[in-house]
Amino acid sequence: MSVELSFRDNLAFLTLNRPEALNALSFAVLREISAAFDEVKASDARALVVCGRGGKAFCAGADIKELRGRSMVAQREGAVFGQSVFRQLDQLLMPSVAVINGYAFGGGLELALACTFRVATPSARMGLPEIRLGLVPGYGGTQRLPRLVGPARALELIMSGRTVDAAEAERIGLANRVVDDGDPHQIGQDFCAQFIGYSAIASMLARQAVLRACDVSLEEGLRIEADLSTLAFQSDDAEEGMRAFIEKRKPQFSDR
Repeated sequence: MSVELSFRDNLAFLTLNRPEALNALSFAVLREISAAFDEVKASDARALVVCGRGGKAFCAGADIKELRGRSMVAQREGAVFGQSVFRQLDQLLMPSVAVINGYAFGGGLELALACTFRVATPSARMGLPEIRLGLVPGYGGTQRLPRLVGPARALELIMSGRTVDAAEAERIGLANRVVDDGDPHQIGQDFCAQFIGYSAIASMLARQAVLRACDVSLEEGLRIEADLSTLAFQSDDAEEGMRAFIEKRKPQFSDR
Protein backbone atom coordinates (compact mmCIF):
# COMPACT_ATOMS: atom_id res chain seq x y z
CA MET A 1 0.00 0.00 0.00
CA SER A 2 1.21 3.51 -0.82
CA VAL A 3 -0.69 4.93 2.17
CA GLU A 4 -0.37 3.51 5.67
CA LEU A 5 -2.93 4.28 8.38
CA SER A 6 -2.29 3.43 12.02
CA PHE A 7 -3.68 4.43 15.41
CA ARG A 8 -1.90 4.98 18.72
CA ASP A 9 -2.70 6.84 21.93
CA ASN A 10 -5.87 8.55 20.60
CA LEU A 11 -4.03 9.65 17.46
CA ALA A 12 -4.33 8.58 13.83
CA PHE A 13 -1.18 8.49 11.68
CA LEU A 14 -1.43 8.69 7.89
CA THR A 15 1.92 7.96 6.27
CA LEU A 16 2.65 8.32 2.55
CA ASN A 17 4.75 5.27 1.69
CA ARG A 18 6.31 5.84 -1.73
CA PRO A 19 9.83 6.92 -0.75
CA GLU A 20 11.22 5.69 -4.06
CA ALA A 21 8.97 8.28 -5.78
CA LEU A 22 9.43 10.93 -3.07
CA ASN A 23 5.88 10.10 -1.94
CA ALA A 24 4.37 11.60 -5.10
CA LEU A 25 0.60 11.81 -5.45
CA SER A 26 -0.70 9.60 -8.24
CA PHE A 27 -4.45 9.37 -8.67
CA ALA A 28 -4.30 5.87 -7.15
CA VAL A 29 -2.56 7.33 -4.08
CA LEU A 30 -5.20 10.05 -3.83
CA ARG A 31 -7.90 7.38 -3.78
CA GLU A 32 -6.05 5.58 -0.98
CA ILE A 33 -5.76 8.86 0.95
CA SER A 34 -9.50 9.48 0.51
CA ALA A 35 -10.34 6.03 1.89
CA ALA A 36 -7.97 6.63 4.82
CA PHE A 37 -9.67 9.93 5.64
CA ASP A 38 -13.04 8.13 5.72
CA GLU A 39 -11.60 5.62 8.18
CA VAL A 40 -10.13 8.38 10.34
CA LYS A 41 -13.46 10.21 10.35
CA ALA A 42 -15.21 7.09 11.64
CA SER A 43 -12.61 6.44 14.34
CA ASP A 44 -12.28 7.65 17.93
CA ALA A 45 -8.99 9.44 17.18
CA ARG A 46 -8.66 12.92 18.65
CA ALA A 47 -6.14 14.19 16.07
CA LEU A 48 -4.52 13.14 12.79
CA VAL A 49 -0.80 13.26 11.96
CA VAL A 50 0.15 13.27 8.26
CA CYS A 51 3.73 12.47 7.25
CA GLY A 52 5.87 10.93 4.54
CA ARG A 53 8.09 7.85 4.65
CA GLY A 54 11.81 8.33 4.10
CA GLY A 55 14.02 11.27 4.92
CA LYS A 56 13.93 13.11 1.60
CA ALA A 57 10.30 14.16 1.15
CA PHE A 58 7.01 14.72 2.89
CA CYS A 59 5.47 14.67 -0.58
CA ALA A 60 7.09 15.93 -3.78
CA GLY A 61 3.76 16.67 -5.47
CA ALA A 62 1.64 15.21 -8.24
CA ASP A 63 2.88 12.45 -10.51
CA ILE A 64 3.63 14.58 -13.58
CA LYS A 65 3.74 11.57 -15.92
CA GLU A 66 0.04 10.98 -15.21
CA LEU A 67 -0.90 14.54 -16.13
CA ARG A 68 0.44 14.62 -19.68
CA GLY A 69 -1.80 14.01 -22.69
CA ARG A 70 -5.07 14.35 -20.77
CA SER A 71 -8.09 16.10 -22.26
CA MET A 72 -9.37 19.36 -20.80
CA VAL A 73 -12.32 17.51 -19.28
CA ALA A 74 -10.06 14.91 -17.71
CA GLN A 75 -7.73 17.57 -16.36
CA ARG A 76 -10.58 19.44 -14.70
CA GLU A 77 -12.02 16.24 -13.27
CA GLY A 78 -8.58 15.45 -11.84
CA ALA A 79 -8.30 18.86 -10.20
CA VAL A 80 -11.78 18.64 -8.72
CA PHE A 81 -11.02 15.15 -7.42
CA GLY A 82 -7.79 16.27 -5.75
CA GLN A 83 -9.58 19.25 -4.22
CA SER A 84 -12.34 17.00 -2.89
CA VAL A 85 -9.84 14.64 -1.24
CA PHE A 86 -8.07 17.50 0.53
CA ARG A 87 -11.44 18.99 1.45
CA GLN A 88 -12.13 15.76 3.36
CA LEU A 89 -9.05 16.59 5.42
CA ASP A 90 -9.88 20.18 6.32
CA GLN A 91 -13.47 19.20 7.13
CA LEU A 92 -12.49 16.56 9.69
CA LEU A 93 -13.88 17.49 13.10
CA MET A 94 -10.52 16.63 14.68
CA PRO A 95 -7.40 18.76 14.19
CA SER A 96 -4.63 17.55 11.89
CA VAL A 97 -0.91 18.26 11.68
CA ALA A 98 1.44 17.78 8.75
CA VAL A 99 4.99 16.88 9.75
CA ILE A 100 7.12 18.21 6.88
CA ASN A 101 10.57 16.68 6.66
CA GLY A 102 12.18 17.22 3.28
CA TYR A 103 10.32 18.33 0.18
CA ALA A 104 6.69 19.49 0.16
CA PHE A 105 6.12 20.72 -3.37
CA GLY A 106 2.99 21.26 -5.45
CA GLY A 107 0.29 18.83 -4.40
CA GLY A 108 2.42 17.84 -1.42
CA LEU A 109 2.32 21.36 -0.03
CA GLU A 110 -1.38 21.56 -0.87
CA LEU A 111 -1.91 18.45 1.25
CA ALA A 112 -0.06 20.13 4.12
CA LEU A 113 -2.05 23.34 3.62
CA ALA A 114 -5.28 21.38 4.13
CA CYS A 115 -4.06 20.31 7.58
CA THR A 116 -4.89 22.41 10.63
CA PHE A 117 -1.19 22.79 11.53
CA ARG A 118 2.19 22.37 9.85
CA VAL A 119 5.39 21.41 11.71
CA ALA A 120 8.67 21.53 9.80
CA THR A 121 12.10 20.06 10.41
CA PRO A 122 15.23 22.00 9.36
CA SER A 123 15.45 19.98 6.13
CA ALA A 124 11.96 21.03 5.00
CA ARG A 125 11.63 22.79 1.67
CA MET A 126 8.22 24.01 0.50
CA GLY A 127 6.83 25.56 -2.64
CA LEU A 128 4.24 25.61 -5.39
CA PRO A 129 6.47 25.26 -8.49
CA GLU A 130 3.66 24.67 -11.01
CA ILE A 131 4.37 27.97 -12.79
CA ARG A 132 7.72 26.56 -13.91
CA LEU A 133 5.84 23.89 -15.87
CA GLY A 134 3.38 26.37 -17.36
CA LEU A 135 0.75 25.23 -14.87
CA VAL A 136 -1.31 26.60 -11.97
CA PRO A 137 -1.81 24.85 -8.60
CA GLY A 138 -5.00 22.83 -8.80
CA TYR A 139 -5.52 21.09 -5.44
CA GLY A 140 -6.35 24.18 -3.38
CA GLY A 141 -3.00 25.97 -3.21
CA THR A 142 -4.22 29.25 -4.69
CA GLN A 143 -7.00 29.39 -2.09
CA ARG A 144 -5.42 28.10 1.12
CA LEU A 145 -1.99 29.72 0.83
CA PRO A 146 -3.34 33.34 0.79
CA ARG A 147 -5.41 32.55 3.87
CA LEU A 148 -2.22 31.62 5.71
CA VAL A 149 0.38 34.11 4.47
CA GLY A 150 -1.70 36.87 2.86
CA PRO A 151 -2.50 37.51 -0.82
CA ALA A 152 0.65 39.49 -1.71
CA ARG A 153 3.06 36.92 -0.29
CA ALA A 154 1.04 34.04 -1.75
CA LEU A 155 1.12 35.64 -5.20
CA GLU A 156 4.87 36.09 -4.98
CA LEU A 157 5.41 32.45 -4.04
CA ILE A 158 2.98 31.09 -6.66
CA MET A 159 4.09 33.36 -9.52
CA SER A 160 7.80 32.81 -8.87
CA GLY A 161 7.54 29.13 -7.98
CA ARG A 162 10.39 29.63 -5.55
CA THR A 163 11.24 27.34 -2.65
CA VAL A 164 10.84 28.35 1.00
CA ASP A 165 13.04 26.83 3.69
CA ALA A 166 11.83 25.91 7.17
CA ALA A 167 12.95 29.14 8.84
CA GLU A 168 11.19 31.35 6.30
CA ALA A 169 8.09 29.15 6.40
CA GLU A 170 7.84 29.71 10.14
CA ARG A 171 8.49 33.45 9.79
CA ILE A 172 5.72 34.01 7.24
CA GLY A 173 3.19 31.74 8.97
CA LEU A 174 3.35 28.85 6.53
CA ALA A 175 4.72 26.59 9.29
CA ASN A 176 3.53 26.76 12.88
CA ARG A 177 6.83 25.57 14.26
CA VAL A 178 10.30 24.33 13.30
CA VAL A 179 11.52 21.38 15.37
CA ASP A 180 14.62 19.20 15.47
CA ASP A 181 14.88 16.22 13.13
CA GLY A 182 13.40 13.00 14.45
CA ASP A 183 10.75 10.37 13.91
CA PRO A 184 7.81 12.11 12.17
CA HIS A 185 5.25 10.15 14.17
CA GLN A 186 6.84 11.22 17.44
CA ILE A 187 7.14 14.83 16.26
CA GLY A 188 3.45 14.84 15.42
CA GLN A 189 2.52 13.19 18.70
CA ASP A 190 4.54 15.73 20.68
CA PHE A 191 2.89 18.63 18.85
CA CYS A 192 -0.61 17.21 19.36
CA ALA A 193 0.01 16.76 23.09
CA GLN A 194 -0.58 20.47 23.65
CA PHE A 195 -4.26 20.31 22.69
CA ILE A 196 -5.64 16.76 22.62
CA GLY A 197 -6.08 16.67 26.41
CA TYR A 198 -8.81 19.30 26.31
CA SER A 199 -12.47 18.89 25.48
CA ALA A 200 -12.90 17.70 21.90
CA ILE A 201 -16.18 19.61 21.74
CA ALA A 202 -14.61 22.92 22.75
CA SER A 203 -11.66 22.36 20.41
CA MET A 204 -13.98 21.63 17.49
CA LEU A 205 -16.12 24.71 18.12
CA ALA A 206 -13.08 26.97 18.56
CA ARG A 207 -11.61 25.70 15.31
CA GLN A 208 -14.88 26.28 13.45
CA ALA A 209 -15.10 29.84 14.76
CA VAL A 210 -11.58 30.71 13.63
CA LEU A 211 -11.89 29.09 10.20
CA ARG A 212 -15.21 30.76 9.47
CA ALA A 213 -13.63 34.14 10.25
CA CYS A 214 -11.80 33.88 6.91
CA ASP A 215 -15.02 34.03 4.91
CA VAL A 216 -17.26 36.54 6.69
CA SER A 217 -17.25 40.12 7.94
CA LEU A 218 -16.16 40.90 11.51
CA GLU A 219 -19.77 41.56 12.49
CA GLU A 220 -20.92 38.20 11.14
CA GLY A 221 -17.90 36.50 12.69
CA LEU A 222 -18.78 37.88 16.12
CA ARG A 223 -22.29 36.46 15.76
CA ILE A 224 -20.79 33.09 14.87
CA GLU A 225 -18.49 33.28 17.89
CA ALA A 226 -21.42 34.10 20.19
CA ASP A 227 -23.40 31.14 18.85
CA LEU A 228 -20.52 28.66 19.12
CA SER A 229 -19.40 29.83 22.56
CA THR A 230 -23.00 29.46 23.74
CA LEU A 231 -23.03 25.89 22.43
CA ALA A 232 -19.81 25.17 24.29
CA PHE A 233 -21.37 26.36 27.56
CA GLN A 234 -24.10 23.73 27.18
CA SER A 235 -21.66 20.81 27.21
CA ASP A 236 -20.88 18.57 30.17
CA ASP A 237 -17.22 19.40 29.58
CA ALA A 238 -17.85 23.09 30.21
CA GLU A 239 -19.48 22.33 33.55
CA GLU A 240 -16.63 19.97 34.46
CA GLY A 241 -13.99 22.51 33.42
CA MET A 242 -15.48 25.31 35.50
CA ARG A 243 -16.06 23.03 38.48
CA ALA A 244 -12.47 21.79 38.32
CA PHE A 245 -11.20 25.38 38.19
CA ILE A 246 -13.13 26.27 41.34
CA GLU A 247 -12.00 23.08 43.07
CA LYS A 248 -8.39 23.67 41.98
CA ARG A 249 -7.95 20.30 40.26
CA LYS A 250 -7.33 19.03 36.75
CA PRO A 251 -10.58 18.59 34.76
CA GLN A 252 -11.63 15.17 33.54
CA PHE A 253 -13.24 15.85 30.18
CA SER A 254 -15.65 13.32 28.67
CA ASP A 255 -16.20 14.95 25.24
CA ARG A 256 -19.88 15.38 25.97
